[in-house]
Amino acid sequence: MAVHGNTTDSRINGIKAWREEPEALEVELASGSTALAEEVRTGLVKTPKRLSSRFFYDAEGSRIFQEIMHTPEYYLTRSEYEILETHKTELLQLFVADQRPFDLVELGAGDGLKTKILLGFFSEQQVDFAYAPVDISSDALDGLVADIQRQWPDLRLKPRHDDYFNSLHQLSAESDARRIVLFLGSNIGNFTPEEALDFYRQLHDQLLPGDLVLTGFDLQKHPAVIHAAYNDRQGLTRAFNLNLLRRINRELDANFDLSSFDHYEVYNPETGEARSYLVSQKSQTVTIRALEMTVPFQYGEIIHTEISRKFTRSQIEQLATKTGFSVSGWFTDCKGYFADVVFVRN
Repeated sequence: MAVHGNTTDSRINGIKAWREEPEALEVELASGSTALAEEVRTGLVKTPKRLSSRFFYDAEGSRIFQEIMHTPEYYLTRSEYEILETHKTELLQLFVADQRPFDLVELGAGDGLKTKILLGFFSEQQVDFAYAPVDISSDALDGLVADIQRQWPDLRLKPRHDDYFNSLHQLSAESDARRIVLFLGSNIGNFTPEEALDFYRQLHDQLLPGDLVLTGFDLQKHPAVIHAAYNDRQGLTRAFNLNLLRRINRELDANFDLSSFDHYEVYNPETGEARSYLVSQKSQTVTIRALEMTVPFQYGEIIHTEISRKFTRSQIEQLATKTGFSVSGWFTDCKGYFADVVFVRN
């Protein structure tokens, strides 16, 4: 769902967390059909075939995901909302520990749904801070800014229509305020282990000692709970996954027959990875006219669309240690399904 140089930078800046949270749906990617065309051109000739989850979020995909968020099986949104509502006082104590003003920098801000819990509480407490939402989507950013100005007209805003690391660099040059970086919604779960290390190392390089990063992590738990979250009984996840093919049909003049593909998800508790696929239900050939290519599918052949990693506390602590941070705050929902973890830059 998800977001968000060298080769690894480009991969990180293109990650989109498809199953996680709406405030991080828009990430550092040159959006539109050109990027989709390149993804399709390269991804559908690989073995196995692959398409990045960042392309799920056209208008219809976003609409379906809003429905998924309200299904009883999909716990992630409710869990993190509970954490922020329950622990907003403790979070504020961490944020103001050095008695300095701070910039609250949200990477992939989107509609700021859960972040508004903090914005409202901090404003009530008359905290000296500014909110710096970062988003590659100008429409999403403009909508968020307008909404915040209506609700909290006195809140200082520093919106950034840019990529993550450019925005952090610019904010650093503008003021000496402490920076509190938000990366909510378990979007880190869409990174490979190597990408996650590189992401936090780059964050480390853009921050100063004492700056903080608050990240949402989906925790490992009973496999049945995770499996159900990606296989809702209403079939919304299936529709969400298949909508990617509908988007390719529309934007690249392809002829995917959606009734000939199915959604399949599997969770491996040994690796902590939930993997999602589109599966061809027959031998068929798809034509993508805009790319002047045909793509053969065998019966049962897959298109790998997403990995969503689930974490243990030990893995999260190791991630902090390996990238120049320390864990300074750990907050979970009442069921222990999800954690919002505060890293402090060493």
